[in-house]
Amino acid sequence: MSKIVLLTVTVLLSLYVLICFGMWAFQRSLQYFPAKQIEEPSAYGLSGFSDLRLASGDGTPLQAWHRPARQGFPTILYFQGNGGNIAGRAGFFRLMGEAGFGVLALSYRGYGASAGNPSEEGFYQDARALIAYAERQLSLMPDRILIYGESIGTGVAVQMATEYPVAGLVLQAPYTSITDLAAASYPWLPARLLLKDRFESLSKIPKVKAPLLLFHGELDGVVPVSYGRALFAAANEPKQAVFYPGVHHADFDIAELTRRLMDFTRQYALVAG
Repeated sequence: MSKIVLLTVTVLLSLYVLICFGMWAFQRSLQYFPAKQIEEPSAYGLSGFSDLRLASGDGTPLQAWHRPARQGFPTILYFQGNGGNIAGRAGFFRLMGEAGFGVLALSYRGYGASAGNPSEEGFYQDARALIAYAERQLSLMPDRILIYGESIGTGVAVQMATEYPVAGLVLQAPYTSITDLAAASYPWLPARLLLKDRFESLSKIPKVKAPLLLFHGELDGVVPVSYGRALFAAANEPKQAVFYPGVHHADFDIAELTRRLMDFTRQYALVAG
């Protein structure tokens, strides 16, 4: 091998290693896109919602929004996706509340008025703190709690459903694992070795015993519908899925989702009447 070829190979390998190190070091800035700016719930047209403060297991101050359930209705614990904050879901929360559901929506660490920086284990700690708040401060029994996960929040929701005997689990645009998504998105990188936050839902979903409702758009370009189908196939009965033709990752009809939630909760006698 000539010196020029050897030098070229050495430079290319050095660049590749540098790129790998950079992706490892800065990966969370490519995975989480929090928005800090947030107002009171009323600023977004939400009536009956309160702005709560609680603490995660490691002491991180957290924010959550809460609206009590109508008599006979369960409360939905909502875990959002990786972008924005809970204010961006205000329209959905309003419809849920008007339908009668209670809503308890978490601002993960680093999002909204919550302190700290996003991470998988941090999200789990935050979610556990929210469930503890629901049980202790709001006196909600597990059979009156529905866990709802959106996008990256589906990994949080699945983890919580393996730890708590909740009444139901709802997943919107879920994945098998962030590891699988990263490997598909960056085939030229050893993503499975580099990834810190993996959210391995496929290996966890068989441990979930609660009834499952799954939503996925067939045109989803962020989390392809094949991932949702694979996760659904691995889940226990009872389960049901709705795959929406013409729907992408974030353009679901929230009125339609609210109707499906109502049907789901009535089917399992979680709503009175």
